[in-house]
Amino acid sequence: MDLDALVAIDVHAHAEVSAKGGASLSAELDAAAGAYFKAEHRHPTLPEIAAYYRERSMACVVFTVDAESATGTVPVPNEEIAEAAAENPDVIIPFAGVDPFKGKSAVRQIRRLVEEFGVKGFKFHPNIQAFHPNDRMAYPLYEAIEDAGAIAVFHTGQTGIGAGAPGGGGIRLKYSNPMDVDDVAADFPCMRIVLAHPSFPWQDEALAVATHKPNVHIDLSGWSPKYFPPQLVRYADSLLQDKVLFGSDYPLLTPDRWLADFAALPIKDEVRPKILKENAARLLGLTTT
Repeated sequence: MDLDALVAIDVHAHAEVSAKGGASLSAELDAAAGAYFKAEHRHPTLPEIAAYYRERSMACVVFTVDAESATGTVPVPNEEIAEAAAENPDVIIPFAGVDPFKGKSAVRQIRRLVEEFGVKGFKFHPNIQAFHPNDRMAYPLYEAIEDAGAIAVFHTGQTGIGAGAPGGGGIRLKYSNPMDVDDVAADFPCMRIVLAHPSFPWQDEALAVATHKPNVHIDLSGWSPKYFPPQLVRYADSLLQDKVLFGSDYPLLTPDRWLADFAALPIKDEVRPKILKENAARLLGLTTT
């Protein structure tokens, strides 16, 4: 991966369909998400994702969500994402989704994906997976992630998944308060953590956790920057300028839209490269500086 040639590193892109025809969400949740984000090209394949980012001189972190225990939906295979990354190492950085309810099987999966497939991190979506991140049930998974030197990404705040569907598609928002992740950060101080998305309605809590815990970062995906809370912009431009990461939430929100709106934010010129690329490169171990 040629860092100098990259315009940006998008740390939050989803693989939503498998080459074998499976999808990461049920039809109801998928339709609700598409309507909420007004997304057009909703289901790019992994080769299409690689081509999309290569055309833009960007790299991207790609993952899926494994919520099979809570939803009954079989996830996009993590191995498929890792294989696509191996075929497109100039643009795709492989992460994976793991189901905390799968216990020892999930722990074995984490170890195997890191050791055999080079996966660099793991995505948790507490709302869809229906668990609190500080539930001790999930601690063996965090131990495996920490031991492997990998990264844990937690969805925080409101989610567009299920938004507008009757009862929100059964998705409960209570699981995504970033204060739950504060416990995880305290108990696993060597595990690098990313709080995904502006954390509405708990933005101040997310800023507090990221400011207090050295191992916690924030990605800015899932929202157009023009809707960012003012305090998030201030912290990104100052106290957290080394811990905030560009993420789009592709294909739900495109990097084109995100970057166009980010250009209008009152962010110092010297901070912009950190958010767009440098912080992610350091977190992902792509550079030593």
